[in-house]
Amino acid sequence: MNLHDAVHAAFAPEGVLARTVDAFLPRDGQTQMALAVADAIAQRGVLVVEAGTGVGKTYAYLVPALLSGQRVLLSTATKTLQDQLFARDLPRLTQALGLPMRVALLKGRASYLCLHRLEQARREGAAAAPQSAFALARIERWAQATRSGDLSELPGLDERSPVIPLVTSTRENCLGSNCPRYRDCHVNLARREALAADVVVINHHLFFADLAVRESGMAELLPSVHTVIFDEAHQLNETGVQFLGRQLSTGQVLDFCRDLLACGLQQARGLVDWQQIVGDIERCARDLRLCAGRGPAGGLRLAWEGQAPGRLDDAAWAAALQGLLRGCEGAVSGLDTVSELGPDFLRLAERARALAAQCAFFMADRAPDAVRWLDVTQQLRLVESPLDIAQAVRSRLLAPREDESAQRAWIFTSATLGDDEHLSWFTEPCGLQEARILRVDSPFDYARQAALWVPRAFPKPGEARHSEAVAALVARLAQALGGRTLVLTTTLRALRDIAELLPQQLPQESRLQVLSQGQQTKRELLERLRQGAQPGQPGCILVASASFWEGVDIPGAALQLVVIDKLPFAPPGDPLVQARCQRLESAGRSAFNDYHVPEAAVALKQGAGRLIRSESDRGLLVICDPRLATMGYGRRLLAALPPMRPIAQEEEALRALRGLTRTSTTQSD
Repeated sequence: MNLHDAVHAAFAPEGVLARTVDAFLPRDGQTQMALAVADAIAQRGVLVVEAGTGVGKTYAYLVPALLSGQRVLLSTATKTLQDQLFARDLPRLTQALGLPMRVALLKGRASYLCLHRLEQARREGAAAAPQSAFALARIERWAQATRSGDLSELPGLDERSPVIPLVTSTRENCLGSNCPRYRDCHVNLARREALAADVVVINHHLFFADLAVRESGMAELLPSVHTVIFDEAHQLNETGVQFLGRQLSTGQVLDFCRDLLACGLQQARGLVDWQQIVGDIERCARDLRLCAGRGPAGGLRLAWEGQAPGRLDDAAWAAALQGLLRGCEGAVSGLDTVSELGPDFLRLAERARALAAQCAFFMADRAPDAVRWLDVTQQLRLVESPLDIAQAVRSRLLAPREDESAQRAWIFTSATLGDDEHLSWFTEPCGLQEARILRVDSPFDYARQAALWVPRAFPKPGEARHSEAVAALVARLAQALGGRTLVLTTTLRALRDIAELLPQQLPQESRLQVLSQGQQTKRELLERLRQGAQPGQPGCILVASASFWEGVDIPGAALQLVVIDKLPFAPPGDPLVQARCQRLESAGRSAFNDYHVPEAAVALKQGAGRLIRSESDRGLLVICDPRLATMGYGRRLLAALPPMRPIAQEEEALRALRGLTRTSTTQSD
């Protein structure tokens, strides 16, 4: 039986999945996608699949990949989905299909405990604050028992903990084979297991880090892989752009200074004036930061076309960068005199040379086919990157290398990849115009399950009172529903304004609780939103931006109202956006129609996709931007959304929400 027929049989109503997997129901769209994946694997082809919410795309690509019997590399956008694939989906399917396959999970080194760095942190008393000292003690106890060293296994460890950088390594500070704990290294163990596995689960960041700097060990792994699958592929271009360019941050510099001073004073005190060297570098980093002045709270990007970014003073910027270069060169000279004392000094010298090289790179003119900018937050980040990953995909992925005998299969999938039949938003920047394209619609009955309201009599997004109007509307709607509301904003400023105004708009007797991004971790906020739907619990309104537009999966009655403050157009002042638009205009194309509208359509689909997550979900989507109903491009954006039934007036929206409240109460009873 060939792979196509085996996959068809597995998804059949009486097939192995129906017999062995709980709650499995045959779905035409899922089977269609699975067969397309099977054909791509068999033919070693390139397939791009947009699979709407509810299709079941995970099984649709896993089943043919597993049944192929070939070595498979799975890449996801998030470590959360990595863990889900490794711990839930793959074990369930390998058991159901009766396939004794070895599966490995491989993350970036920042996810794994570094035993050498842990010992250094303990010796140096780096976690002096009580809270940090407590976290370090917990990590030390856990380190005695863990086999994988994956920090996600440690319950209650906040991913924002300041201790994590102290007990994990980076490419810059890892000692490699010179490390005294090299044989016990958790990163090396994970890589060895990946090399021996039939299926390896990684993430996009790790994939492109390896493509850029051969960081993860995949240089050995990828040539032996027959099939590569990218889930959540809509993030691929932006992730790749981050890694295929060059970066230098003041944070990198200060981390180097901290490690240099600690190592120098501990292992070579008095041999070199470490405090002088570190003081010089820190002063130059501070001078560089002062050149940029104070940015807004959310940070900003400055275009960098000439000698200095934005309107910064050319002479002051050049002097600060030159000073930083000299400081790093001074560190190299000092470290060379003590290089024989241990591997730490050799690695620190390599880091100093790399920082000096980056300084020199950013003192020179940018490449003509790249864009350069400066990120201004509490630190500075100097960036030069390609405009997209198309060239890298065509030349370094799809084209077989000389040492590889045959082309492999490439599968790219997501729920949202574009708003036209060619999925151009995704395929063009990723260099995949020649790939086979498949679009599989969601099986959900959106006209019955969801409604869409675009208030026409509403302030325009540019007006000062827009956020206040959004807060007032959310208060009225969420009060009728009893919470269960997610407000998605397009900017951090709108996030702050709406979160501050909402409590003032709610009646004094209201028990609704307003949550906002940043108060707690994403996981904790979403859990609180779920709890708010439980009987006796105060209902919740969560106001969020950025990462909450995707990756939020709350099926059932816990989330029944999603409000989007305005159309998510890309910021026109962003240097990367400007460069991409200029390239389109120079080719005689429309930057608005070919870039801004598709970008907004994809982002809008992502946000709207938070509402309906299962066949039994019900809800209301509100988009507080009258341009969606009044401008010509609004029709294109509306067409990109799921076919929800339209609502014309607020009273109709309130009736729909009250109906959801009664339904939810009945279900909970």
